Amino acid sequence: MALIHTLTAPVERAKGLFPIEKISLAYNVLTTVLIAYFYMQLMDPGAQLMERMGIVGMTALCYLLYQWRPCRLTTFVRVVAQLGLLAYWYPDTYEFNRLFPNLDHLFAEWEQSLFGCQPALLFSQTCHTVWWSEAFNMGYWAYYPMIFIVVLYYFFARYAGFMKTAFVVLCSFFAYYLIYIFLPVTGPQFYFNAIGLEQAAMGFFPNVGDYFLHHSELLPNPDAIDGLFFRLVEGAQAAGERPTAAFPSSHVGISTILMILAWKANRRLMFGLLPFYLLLCGATVYIQAHYLIDAIAGFLSAFLIYGLSSTFYRVVIDKGWHADETDKTDAH
Repeated sequence: MALIHTLTAPVERAKGLFPIEKISLAYNVLTTVLIAYFYMQLMDPGAQLMERMGIVGMTALCYLLYQWRPCRLTTFVRVVAQLGLLAYWYPDTYEFNRLFPNLDHLFAEWEQSLFGCQPALLFSQTCHTVWWSEAFNMGYWAYYPMIFIVVLYYFFARYAGFMKTAFVVLCSFFAYYLIYIFLPVTGPQFYFNAIGLEQAAMGFFPNVGDYFLHHSELLPNPDAIDGLFFRLVEGAQAAGERPTAAFPSSHVGISTILMILAWKANRRLMFGLLPFYLLLCGATVYIQAHYLIDAIAGFLSAFLIYGLSSTFYRVVIDKGWHADETDKTDAH
């Protein structure tokens, strides 16, 4: 009952849009401009525009709900609604980047020259047991739960930093998505399926041009080791995966940013997430979603994007939230 009272107790009404809604609206406007520019080339620009209007409408409804009853619960609803839209914004990058010639041949050649092989092919072959498969697939599946756990922890235990945390997470996603729109790299699970595993194993990487304009088939798993987490990841990929977003790996980048946020909030939270983080980073290559260079670039880019997102937050932040903001570290 005390928790319900805390969540529903009236709070001082914040004026205007929340910071996370501002960055979401900015990304919405920016990609709408891109739709207008590429209108004649896009597959269904009318649907994209209608979907963006729907997102604006949903944001307005959440805003009105908050105005009717300003409290922590309606604040949470407004924030989580924007984070939930990541399920839409991710595949939307494919609608843009498939208009450009695919660049996987360059990245696969770079991978081959750096490591003398294709780690995405060899990793799963070397660790071909149900234990390795389930462990890495569990790590990959834990990606979105990790986001939810970190944001939820700030909401309940570090409320003063909740708005900043949610903003940094969403802003970081948008930074990666903007890269993906203009950098059409699909990753091994799509590219190796297009060229054939035999050519990939021999180190021959042909230019497939605009192949992914109309193709989105994943690399089949002829020797797949069945298991609960394997099925969960395979089902999620079948439902929402697109030939997009390979370089740099946002799975590695965002999860690294989550670890930074967890470290700043509570050391025990960070160490609790650490095994899942390490498995997730390895899983990006193990399940052939990324080249190894994608994972390395994802890790390195995370620190830059985290810094830029945090700095940007101070520029667009609502002053009402800034007055209550603290960024203390709990070393326990």
